[in-house]
Amino acid sequence: MIKMRGIGAAVLLSLYASSSWAFSIDDVAKQAQELAGKGFETPKSNLPSQFREMKFADYQQIQFNHDKAYWSKLKTPFKLEFYHQGMYFDMPVKLNEVTATSVREIKYNPDLFTFGNVKHDPETVKNLGYAGFKVLYSLNSKDKHDEIGSFLGASYFRVIGGDQVYGLSARGLAIDTALPSGEEFPRFKEYWIERPKPQDKHLVIYALLDSPRAAGAYRFIIRPGKETTVDVQSKVYLRDNVGKLGVAPLTSMFLFGPNQPSPIVNYRPALHDSNGLSIHAGNGEWIWRPLNNPKHLAVSTFTVENPKGFGLLQRGRDFSQFQDLDDRYDKRPSGWVETQGDWGKGRVELVEIPTADETNDNIVAFWSPESLPEPGKEMKFNYRLHFTRDEGQLHSPETAYVKSTLRSTGDVKQSNLVRQPDGTIAFLVDFVGPEMSKLAANTPVAPQVSVGANGEVVEQSVRYNDVTKGWRLTLRLRVKDNKQATEMRAALINGDKTLTETWSYQLPANE
Repeated sequence: MIKMRGIGAAVLLSLYASSSWAFSIDDVAKQAQELAGKGFETPKSNLPSQFREMKFADYQQIQFNHDKAYWSKLKTPFKLEFYHQGMYFDMPVKLNEVTATSVREIKYNPDLFTFGNVKHDPETVKNLGYAGFKVLYSLNSKDKHDEIGSFLGASYFRVIGGDQVYGLSARGLAIDTALPSGEEFPRFKEYWIERPKPQDKHLVIYALLDSPRAAGAYRFIIRPGKETTVDVQSKVYLRDNVGKLGVAPLTSMFLFGPNQPSPIVNYRPALHDSNGLSIHAGNGEWIWRPLNNPKHLAVSTFTVENPKGFGLLQRGRDFSQFQDLDDRYDKRPSGWVETQGDWGKGRVELVEIPTADETNDNIVAFWSPESLPEPGKEMKFNYRLHFTRDEGQLHSPETAYVKSTLRSTGDVKQSNLVRQPDGTIAFLVDFVGPEMSKLAANTPVAPQVSVGANGEVVEQSVRYNDVTKGWRLTLRLRVKDNKQATEMRAALINGDKTLTETWSYQLPANE
């Protein structure tokens, strides 16, 4: 019998350990912690001025050659394609492949791209890097690899499910959003992507986040489907104090809709990636906040302890609500953050930024903890992201939700049946839900309404809606000062039972 003694035993144990080697988030967290413990190094762009100064139309001409997708010669369910640097995507990100036995860098290769009409000296691009990557998967058809995910720019990423098109984005972290000091945009500087096995239905991605005041490690598990989910595990370390930390940020666009119609004639009734913020509070309350495109920056705060979830949703999916054959806003996913574990005290914050067109993401929502640890201490946030077109399944069936918010000029019907405007603003809010639809039409449903000091309620009434099998609230109010925003909240009750989520709306200042 051979006995292990001294250094020989240590070597054998080391060899045994290496045979069961596995890459994990702890490997990335170690790097993040080291980064947080030293000064921030501003990344330097290696991009030639010709590429940095190019217009978007030129950048679009630089296309990845689809026949050269990463893993294309392997029997993997997922494939990768890469983004070239250019325009404001001027910082290279390091990409690595993780296999069962090793980690190796995915080296930049300009031969993987076609450059269209972009004339350039090949010598100027031979040592560049990738700006990001795409994830491909046979989602809508077995015969075609669809793009289901995109990781490009700062810590932004977008993911879609079956028969969806890109809309809102998720982010790794937000710092000081909407503060006078200006926002800091952390970036994923390096990724590790696990090579999937032939039978895998998920893809694992690790990312190292870095910014002047924070560093972090992330693990993403993407599970494509009719509803694609992303399990996110994060470990964040502050380098320095921050004014506001935004966890699980979602970024979207709202230009106009029925609650805030277009100021100019437009054949599209609505134009938005999302039309409301939904919150499931720790105490079980559901809140719905329709989005605005305000004339001035607006920040709304919802104090919540241990939130169960929040998200930017696209409620209402009939093509007739958008009428856009090119951009298909009816197919853009809702983004829902399902929290895991206790997140403690904090707030869900909504930031609305004025925009004149649909090319700007002007909506941000995130969780902000009430207190933050000392720099260098670890913070853990785990959650599941849902990218879905079935908003109804996100909700508790017993709680009715807001199907639509309609805004109108307030008026009074005269004795001759002519409607006379009376200087008020009217909101018609339709509530629907599986349990609500079972109630008899003569059920005594009543409104519970509260309006801030800047508004005076002129009418609050409820009637059964035999089209939706729900109830419609009509709220008419007089605004005292158009230069100020007006807050309002409403829910429907039957006796002492609350039937609906809370409709929470902010009428923006008009000047």
